[in-house]
Amino acid sequence: MAKRDVLKSFGERVREIRTLKRLSQEELARLAKIDRTYIGGIERGERNAGIKNVWRIADALGVPAADLFREGSANG
Repeated sequence: MAKRDVLKSFGERVREIRTLKRLSQEELARLAKIDRTYIGGIERGERNAGIKNVWRIADALGVPAADLFREGSANG
């Protein structure tokens, strides 16, 4: 899988879980202590989240970090 595809897939998964949890990008950003524009970039597949930010996002969403890398439907 190409890097761009990985970023896009990861971002789509973050968005999927975030919307299932009924969180806005602003709310997720606040919980994860990450700038909202950075969350938007991740969800669009434009930003490569570092490992610390992956853990912050997973924690803010209340899911294991591995869930952010799984394809398919989230169990929210």
